[in-house]
Amino acid sequence: MKLHKRTDWKSLSRKDLEREYNPSSIIGGDYRPYIRQYITRSQLSKNELNLIECEYGPKSTNTIDLFIPKSASPNTPCPLMVFIHGGYWQELSKHESQFSAVDFVKNDIAFATIDYTLCPEASIEEIINECQAAINWLQGSFQNYNYDPKKIYISGSSAGAHLAAMCSLKSCNDNDHSISNLAGIVLISGIYDLEPLISTTINNSIGMDKASAMLASPLFKDLNGFPNTIITWGEYETTEFKEQSMIFSEALIKNGINVQTLEIRNRNHFDIILDLGKDDKDLGKKVIKMIKDGSN
Repeated sequence: MKLHKRTDWKSLSRKDLEREYNPSSIIGGDYRPYIRQYITRSQLSKNELNLIECEYGPKSTNTIDLFIPKSASPNTPCPLMVFIHGGYWQELSKHESQFSAVDFVKNDIAFATIDYTLCPEASIEEIINECQAAINWLQGSFQNYNYDPKKIYISGSSAGAHLAAMCSLKSCNDNDHSISNLAGIVLISGIYDLEPLISTTINNSIGMDKASAMLASPLFKDLNGFPNTIITWGEYETTEFKEQSMIFSEALIKNGINVQTLEIRNRNHFDIILDLGKDDKDLGKKVIKMIKDGSN
């Protein structure tokens, strides 16, 4: 991949920075129709599949919804795709995030979506710890649900991509969450350097300063041992969101990580995620191939 020279976000006015980190600014400002799609399609998954709710921690938000293919058994365990929702760490939940379950289950892949405590009730650090605890719980619970612990993949959208990246760091063991090797990760329209958010209204509920933003930014972490990665974004995204993905891709490649980048035509920050498990769409084809072939 050709190295990308990043625009210096520090040169942007506060107004421009606000626009660049408001992903709905490029679609006219109203993202509610996409949320309604998430809810409608998630309901379809719940209607068609058996949902298993699991607890991974002490809080009411520390739950995981699991969907297991009927083909899975102790003798033929299936792969597992874990999804972490976005919403700038302060919106949405697992309940709007089950839309891909049908797509994965029909390909004999289990699907899980993680709930976590939102800001301002929890800090970014606490949210990261919760998501890491959820992955750790899933890795330890495979025998109960017939998925393969060596074939666990993580995906995330927007802030969920940030959380997925933080869950894939070897250094997350510092938080006493012994996450073992993951088979792969899919990062969709993510944010990997959190410092630009500090002076935007997004930070009002988050309350980051420079130190906490740097501490929570995967771009500045040790990326050695990061799993095979697909990094993708929509054609209709702000420049800063596209550059966040490009810069993180380059950082991974410099650390010898197997990375594939993909810009999806005719998709934006909010509808790209609907293609995650669809084997007839560009993104879904790559993801299903990564899981079925063990590569991307």
